[in-house]
Amino acid sequence: MSELRETRLEKGKALAELGQGPYALRFEPSHRTAELQQAHADLANGEERDVAVAVAGRVMTRRVMGKLAFFTLADETGPIQLFIEKATLAASLPDDPEAFAHITSLVDAGDLIGVHGTLRRTDRGELSVKVQRWQMLSKSLQPLPDKWHGLADVEKRYRQRYLDLIVSPHTRETFRRRAVAVSAIRRWLDERGFLEIETPVLQSVPGGADARPFETHHNALDLPLTLRIATELHLKRLVVGGFERVYELGRIFRNEGISTRHNPEFTSIEVYQAYADYNDMMDLTEQLIAHVCQQVCGGTVISYQGTEIDLTPPWRRVTMHELVQDATGLDFTAFASREAAALAMEAKGLVAPALADSVGRLLVEAFEQTVETDLIQPTFVIDYPVENSPLARAHRSKPGLVERFELFIVGRETANAFSELIDPVDQRQRLEAQMARKAAGDDEAQQVDEDFIQALEVGMPPTGGLGIGIDRLVMLLTDSPSIRDVIAFPLLRPEARTAPAD
Repeated sequence: MSELRETRLEKGKALAELGQGPYALRFEPSHRTAELQQAHADLANGEERDVAVAVAGRVMTRRVMGKLAFFTLADETGPIQLFIEKATLAASLPDDPEAFAHITSLVDAGDLIGVHGTLRRTDRGELSVKVQRWQMLSKSLQPLPDKWHGLADVEKRYRQRYLDLIVSPHTRETFRRRAVAVSAIRRWLDERGFLEIETPVLQSVPGGADARPFETHHNALDLPLTLRIATELHLKRLVVGGFERVYELGRIFRNEGISTRHNPEFTSIEVYQAYADYNDMMDLTEQLIAHVCQQVCGGTVISYQGTEIDLTPPWRRVTMHELVQDATGLDFTAFASREAAALAMEAKGLVAPALADSVGRLLVEAFEQTVETDLIQPTFVIDYPVENSPLARAHRSKPGLVERFELFIVGRETANAFSELIDPVDQRQRLEAQMARKAAGDDEAQQVDEDFIQALEVGMPPTGGLGIGIDRLVMLLTDSPSIRDVIAFPLLRPEARTAPAD
């Protein structure tokens, strides 16, 4: 690699001596490659078209055969062939009789170049730019991977995403679809009167989720702060202030483990609608996701890892109690104590963790151990125990439960929503119970946010709230097995580097 780099550096010096950069200030393409492919699809094999074009991109491959050379040039939209003929360059560049030798000897795969020319379709049917002039735009000092198998190391794909994007059209398409999905979400909400309002990333009291925050410090104010673990509590303040439909799509930070479904820095959207409840949020969720799927995939029936997923509304709605009873035979409404529920779970071969200190928490444990991964088609799991939902409103007809749902698709939680708790007295009691859990060793328990409680005391209208994990949704829409496949630059452990020899 060192020798290759030195060789390319020497070529860069030679280009500079020829007045060719090797790092240009600008170039103005007349077309993108996909435009040319589409506009001139009718050009017959062996024919030329005297239309002036200018294209720019990265040289992906090169073949030199005597007085002819064929380069593959790729821009963001795709590749096109360069037809480089010694006689054509000599006629177009009379001041540089060695133009053909220069382009074939000084341009390497990986270099960014711009060319001017006309169009020709080769006898083999390849639309090509017949090069009349060329310009080095940026000399690449590092060689590209040898097609795809040069990035067979999955971790290297994530660590050097720029190389992955260069050599893998599939990776580029994944991030293109992600961008389309995010834009579609925003447009759909904007068209329905929702306003996107930004909330703080640096917070004095982390809240809105059961999660361990990242901690930092503001030097000028001498103030300990955390990165936000959710946008919920600030968006609810906006609802108190009179905004009836608000949302924010942005980054969230949680100091947790890394897996195929978890990255410490991820993207979510939270949506709040005044005068609505969790039933309205279910309707909104399935309509929004079905719309985004239509925009990204062209329909609402897709394939994920070989399984057909039908996102056509309406989706199944079923209580957590029903699902657990169907899977285990255990009716958690019949247990009079935590101990009785734990014994029954253990008799079924399930684990009853000590931190699950109530019947409700054990119900959630049983659900996670026996049901969650089997929910392949979109399913709203509704009516959660109050102990696991400190920000959700008590159920209107089922004591001990709250009006909450989580959406599961392909065995993964994709969305979470409530009829929001707007009673400030009840909210304080719930958060104080969370503080007691934190004191007992639960690092993810929430804290009492006094300013948020004060905002509730001013008065918040009945509200439905929704959170969707953008990364997991994009995983589904792009058939990606790992969250790292849909985050351009996922967090990775630093590489061990060998110190240079003395």
